[in-house]
Amino acid sequence: MNNRLRDASVKKIVVTGGAGFLGSHLCERLLEAGHEVLCVDNYFTGSKRNIEHLFAHPRFEALRHDVTFPLYVEVDEIYNLACPASPIHYQFDPVQTTKTSVHGAINMLGLAKRVKARILQASTSEVYGDPEVHPQPESYWGKVNPVGVRSCYDEGKRCAETLFFDYWRQHKLKIKVARIFNTYGPRMHPNDGRVVSNFVVQALKGEPITIYGDGSQTRSFCYVDDLIDGLIRLMNTPDDVTGPVNLGNPVEFTMLNLCELVVKLTGSHSKVCFVPLPADDPKQRQPDISLASSALSWKPSVSLEEGLKKTIDYFRQVLK
Repeated sequence: MNNRLRDASVKKIVVTGGAGFLGSHLCERLLEAGHEVLCVDNYFTGSKRNIEHLFAHPRFEALRHDVTFPLYVEVDEIYNLACPASPIHYQFDPVQTTKTSVHGAINMLGLAKRVKARILQASTSEVYGDPEVHPQPESYWGKVNPVGVRSCYDEGKRCAETLFFDYWRQHKLKIKVARIFNTYGPRMHPNDGRVVSNFVVQALKGEPITIYGDGSQTRSFCYVDDLIDGLIRLMNTPDDVTGPVNLGNPVEFTMLNLCELVVKLTGSHSKVCFVPLPADDPKQRQPDISLASSALSWKPSVSLEEGLKKTIDYFRQVLK
């Protein structure tokens, strides 16, 4: 990155997983705020298409790199988003998924320690597993299967949180941990297997819409712009605000609710196809965002219908 003399308010910021769905939106927002951004990605699930519009930006740089290997750069802040986030992708190579969460956290924490950078971990609502407490507050320890097909992701993220807090306690590192709940929007991978992209793509193609179980299981959907705002607000809190902090939309919908809305907004004639529920799939998912509200002055503002319209418009272009 450019080592010229610069305004002290301009930060050098690394975004790992920066070519992914969330990472690319975060890179954009940080550039808009006037910072220098180094996007780090190995393009396993990220795509150059997500960031190609940024290549000509004078304060943007992209580096192909796998976070399971150390990274040596000079930076002020690190957003650690690197990890496959959809079941199809993280179950493709579960050992590598765990390594990305655990070794990646160790390497990024090591970088933050060396250069005295502030570092944010993109954790997940999956740390709560199939919850017995509803909605889920940060104080809830979760109900997670340590040996199931989703464990590579769930336990990998839980271990990453452990590492972050041990580095905070042992090395006084400036850490932030965000637990991200279901997020959707433009640049989602069309084949990532997540429910919003599944429903929208199937509806636009006129294919049967696949609902797992009876459709009564719930999720809470946060539009990407709201989520990115929450991450940046968390990074900019005082040092004593470490998290974990839930970031998500607390408005809860069943899968049938979501299906009906997608069909309505796409004008699709797709039929609904019910299939068995996958192993360890959570029955309920809803964030308690009291802490985010008080510590970050943050709450989502984009309704599901408004966000879905923008997401559907994106997929119409992608599927042309």
